Amino acid sequence: MGSPETEDVRKRRVFYIPGYDPIHPRRYRELYRKEGAAQAAISGYELTLSAKRTEGPYGWHVKSVVNGAWVDADVEVLLWSDIVRDSMSNSIPATYAQLVRTAWTYIASGALWRLMRLRKGPVIAALYPVGALILQAVIALGLGHLAGLGLAWLVGFVPLTGDGGSVLGARLMLEWVAYALGLAAAAIAVLRWFKAHDNKLFAYYLMHDYAYSARWNGATPPDLQARMDVFRARIAQALQDDVDEVLVVGHSSGAHLGVMVLADLIRAGEVPKDGPALAFLSLGEVVPMVSFLPDAWQLRRDLAFLAQSRWLTWVDVTAPGDGCAFALCDPVSVSGVAPRDKRWPLVFSAAFTQSLSPEKWQALKRRYFRLHFQYLCAFDRPRDYDYFLITAGPKRLATRYAGRPASKSRIERAVSKYKSKSP
Repeated sequence: MGSPETEDVRKRRVFYIPGYDPIHPRRYRELYRKEGAAQAAISGYELTLSAKRTEGPYGWHVKSVVNGAWVDADVEVLLWSDIVRDSMSNSIPATYAQLVRTAWTYIASGALWRLMRLRKGPVIAALYPVGALILQAVIALGLGHLAGLGLAWLVGFVPLTGDGGSVLGARLMLEWVAYALGLAAAAIAVLRWFKAHDNKLFAYYLMHDYAYSARWNGATPPDLQARMDVFRARIAQALQDDVDEVLVVGHSSGAHLGVMVLADLIRAGEVPKDGPALAFLSLGEVVPMVSFLPDAWQLRRDLAFLAQSRWLTWVDVTAPGDGCAFALCDPVSVSGVAPRDKRWPLVFSAAFTQSLSPEKWQALKRRYFRLHFQYLCAFDRPRDYDYFLITAGPKRLATRYAGRPASKSRIERAVSKYKSKSP
């Protein structure tokens, strides 16, 4: 909770960069509204949402009252969901082609074996769509085989005329055609059923996610670079506003997008000396999935640059309970590009098992994708991480975590095989 001597924010601009998500951004507003109200009730402050007041394409306004201190925050979602949707093939054969290309990229480059040295959870999450899609294909072929045998058996009862040899040849041909048609029709139907239910299985979704980076071998796709340039311009404009802090939040894949956007922003000299404080909060990061690939030199360069910058505060929050993130893996250090004068990020855990009650933890611990979004949700036993106080409370990110030690169990050893920061 705030105190008079540390309440240094009255107005804040927040830019939220989602992960690889094709869903309309209204889900983030509703998540903030619902979970923010829950956290405010638990922690004893006030939080009210209203329509956005900025020019961005999608966002909302937040007013909070914490220990008597009023804060206004404008939250804007930096959209790239259209790029995500365009990258998600609607073709089943194309998705299986992606599977082969992606598996080959991570195996042949050696990135997969290096990633396994960090955390098993996100590697298992990366292997899950491969295994799930292969299993779906096996099931489809198995049921297709049975359907083909059944159709061929039925065809055997069709009367044919002619001499013995010609009838036998015609029957065999007819049975083979029936078998092939039955196999193809049933297999296609089963694969389409699996794809139609991917909102529960997530095999296609995750395959598209990993394939997006693997397709470019870790390099930044041109359309994504163009969109990040737009993000940079929006943040640069906010830094000219009469606010106390500009906070960029990158969740999941949005974390490494935030790294590259902010590095370009600072390099371009777009952070005013007497302007608002600039802060970066990375949540549930999966940076190594990209930075460990051979051609991810731009990301590695930007990680090294941001790690030594004095123009911002960078806090990285993960949790071992989140099996989809590289929990407590310092994204700069494990990528092998930590500079000698490294300042950032401050790496610590949201400690799900401690900040959630045993009852809530039991209810969530098997819901892996839900846990990956827990950073954006309420904690019923909050410690020093509160997403809503960070984004709408009276303390700057730097003030809130001044003197806060990094988690002792963080991983800082250089693991990536590729460390180049230029082509």
